Amino acid sequence: MPNYRILTLDGGGAKGFYTLGVLKEIEAMLAQPLHSCFDLVFGTSTGAIIAALLALGKSIDEIHEIYKKHVPTVMSCCTRSDRTSAMAKLSQEVFGKSSFTDVKTKVGIVAARWVTERPMIFKSDVTQAHGSKATFVPGFGVCIADAVQASCSAYPFFDRKVVRTAAGDKVELIDGGYCANNPTLYAIAEALGPLEQRRDNLRVLNVGVGVYPQPRKLILSILKRVPFNSIQLLQKTLEINTQSMDQLRLILFKDVAAIRISDTFERPEMATDLLEHDLDKLNQLRQRGRESFGARESELAKLLK
Repeated sequence: MPNYRILTLDGGGAKGFYTLGVLKEIEAMLAQPLHSCFDLVFGTSTGAIIAALLALGKSIDEIHEIYKKHVPTVMSCCTRSDRTSAMAKLSQEVFGKSSFTDVKTKVGIVAARWVTERPMIFKSDVTQAHGSKATFVPGFGVCIADAVQASCSAYPFFDRKVVRTAAGDKVELIDGGYCANNPTLYAIAEALGPLEQRRDNLRVLNVGVGVYPQPRKLILSILKRVPFNSIQLLQKTLEINTQSMDQLRLILFKDVAAIRISDTFERPEMATDLLEHDLDKLNQLRQRGRESFGARESELAKLLK
């Protein structure tokens, strides 16, 4: 049985530029579009945007251009309403009417149900369903634009996203980072469960967004008009979730071949957060992602080639 390759992408707002830096080098190393290199792609929040675009066949350069155009616009908004409107515009402009039947590889987009406090994962193929296969509809009948916006709705910085499924259910959703900012465990469970893959065949690459110093409180308060403690709490919540998910992976699936790339940068000039909108700083994150790849290149080649 051939290796089954899984790509999982963390959430982290504007820090997704780091993810794109890593993926640019991986795409070049494999010399193929990434949708043809991975059998399953899972993403949360900013990782959901990238995962969906990869699954639709976009190159990393194309995704980078989308990020340069839209991310500063969304993240520079000063109110929750404006950020939500900008994110909705991004989703509609980028994804249009694309549906989960349009993807070129299996995909999972992670969001969280506000009312029932459970994950809601938008999937593209009936083989990914853990149950209720007879009633499975790709993406629950929700378009990719709405699913991605839901996965990115980091309440209270964005409004909650309401979607309507093919079954006629109205579901209120928030950012998938609240349940799985690092979606690797969900992806592995899917591969071993409904997709019936063997543990020794799995090859898992998990790309994070990097870890950085916090910007100074005064800068946050003046430039972003968002209470400093609110951003700090959200980032701490997401990072705790990310690290706990990875620790569980190491405990439960230590025999599964996997690499996680998400380096820590402690120099003061690297201070940033998920609402970063300075393109120069975001380009620095992308460069750091490419450097992170370089430090693991031989290991990655062994895992993926």
